[in-house]
This record gives sequence, structure tokens and C-alpha cells, in this order.
Amino acid sequence: MISTSDRRYSRRDTLLFLLCLGLSFFGLFSPVTWGRGVADTLRESVLFPLVWLQTRAEEGRTSRVRFRQVTLERDSTAYLSQFLPSLRAENERLRQLLRLSRRLNTGYLSAEVLHQPQAMDGRTLLLSVGSRQGVVLFSPVIAPEGLIGMVSSVSGNSSVAMSWAHPEFRVSAFTVSGNAFGVVAPSNEGRNGEGALEFRGVPYRDSVPLGTLVLSSGLGGVFPKGIPVGTVIGTVREEAGWERVYRLRPAANPGSAAHVLVLAGTSQTRDLAAAFPSDSLLDAVRLDSIARLRRIDSVAQAVKAARAAKRDSLVRTTPAQSRIPPSAGQGGTPSSPMQGGTTSGPPPAPKDSVP
Repeated sequence: MISTSDRRYSRRDTLLFLLCLGLSFFGLFSPVTWGRGVADTLRESVLFPLVWLQTRAEEGRTSRVRFRQVTLERDSTAYLSQFLPSLRAENERLRQLLRLSRRLNTGYLSAEVLHQPQAMDGRTLLLSVGSRQGVVLFSPVIAPEGLIGMVSSVSGNSSVAMSWAHPEFRVSAFTVSGNAFGVVAPSNEGRNGEGALEFRGVPYRDSVPLGTLVLSSGLGGVFPKGIPVGTVIGTVREEAGWERVYRLRPAANPGSAAHVLVLAGTSQTRDLAAAFPSDSLLDAVRLDSIARLRRIDSVAQAVKAARAAKRDSLVRTTPAQSRIPPSAGQGGTPSSPMQGGTTSGPPPAPKDSVP
């Protein structure tokens, strides 16, 4: 048996259902402007708290997305800034190689160094070109700064270059002024762990000033003439009457070389000195000129000091008799009886005396 309260609730639910159904039909078939107006009114009144919460949630989500995006951009910028100096250095080196290749008057092959040892510690370099590209044994390997070494082993698509740090490396060389010839070889002893070269076999009578640039001479049939090898920075030893051995600062560093040029079909009669108008060559010539001027000035000062010392010694050794004043008989004084003068009468009074 259904109670009165249950009937009352069922009637109310039915009325609400019919009301909602009527509103639905009204909203479905009513004009669009009426429906939009009702929707706007509901959003601004009953649904306003829900709309506000939805707005805040969307702003928070957008802020987090933007924050992550800004963070990624900042990290990317920091990552690129770390590699920017190296990229600039590599681009500058490639430009130098391109300028050098344009100035060369012989064939060449561009190669990438596949294996780079530590600076001044590598004796061989693995290059990305081989016999299929035209590389042969004993091909010179150069960099924009100067000589790197020569090819010692060749395979199909790669080759091995012997750098100047190898104990068996030798190159015939001469100074940029052309007054001294010798052989350049790696030094057995380095200073502060740095590699160096020695300019050996220089005649004892030939003196090479500091800062002089040493170039390959073209003798021996391997290296062409005019490739910068190093700069004189000191004297290693001197054997009296025989030879002088000078220490050289290498022109190029094999440990920092990433791209090189392999000379192919080189004619030994060609002079490549004009292809290396680099700052090192200009500095070497300038230092050579400065050293010559200083040496000339020192010699002139030594000659001047020797002349002054000689004059002083002559003045000290001159006898006192050589500096006697003129004779007393000259200048109007009375002569002696031996000179024919008279002895009678008083001597004449001076002109400025009072009688």
C-alpha cells in the first residue's frame, strides 16, 4: 500500500520532469537570440563560480606550459653559448684553409683529422682521405699556419700522417733571410711539457737572431720550398768552430688541427712562401728587423764608448810640459841682456801705472 508522502514525492518529480521537458522544447524551438540570452544570464548568475574556477585553472595550465617553454629555450641558449666559441674558431680555421687553398699553385686534397691526440703529444694523425682520392706516400700535410708533417701510410679511404713531433721527422730548411741553411728535427727535450723543434747543422759563422722565421728549403724531394716550419726562440747549444743548434717554436700545432690540406703532385721547383702571408710570417720579419736594428745600435754604442775611453786615456797620459804657456819674452816684456837689450836705466813703467 502506497503512503501519502510517497504519492506527493512522485507527483512532484513528475511535475519537475514535465517542467524540464517543456523548457527543453522551449530552448530547442525558441529563437537563437533567446537561447543565448538565457545562457549568458545563467553564466553570470548561477554558474559564475564554476566559470571563475575554470578560468583560473586554464591560466595556471597556460602559465606552466609557458614556463616550461621558457626553461627549454634558456637551456638551449646556454648549451649553444658553450659551443659558440668553438664553432667560431672552426669556421675561422675553415676560412683560413679556403684562403690558403686559393693561393696554392699546386694540387691539394682537403682532409679531416679523424683522430686528434692531446696537444703536443700526438706523433701521427689519421686523415679522412686515401689512395682512392689521390694521396700517395710522403705527401706533405700543411695547415694555414705552416707545416704539419707528411703522409707515412696510405689505405683506400684513409691515411696516416707523421707529424713533426715524430722522432724520425726531418725537413731541410733555411731562414727567411736566406743566410743560414740546416735541418729541422724534433727536440729531444721540451720546456714545460711543450713540444719544440731544433734547427741543426747551422754553420758556426752564421748567427741567426731571435724571431727569425725558418722555411722549408725544397731540398730532399719531399717538401716544397717556402712552407713555414717554425720561429727561432733561442739557442740550444754551440760547438765551437763547427755548428750552432737553435730552438724553434713550431708554426703549426698538430694536436689542435681538425682540418688540413694534403699536397698532391707538388713540384719541388715551386716556392710556396707567397701562399703563407700569415701573421706569423709578418711578425717573424718584423722581429728579425727589430733584432737587426738593436744589434746595430749596440755596436754603434760600443764604438762610441770605446772612442770616449780612448780620448780620456790620452788626456790622462799627456805630460805637464806639453801644456806650458807661451814664452814670457813675447807680449811686450823687457828682454834679457843676452838678447841685446840695455841694462842701464830703470825699466819702463806700465802704461796703466800712476807716475
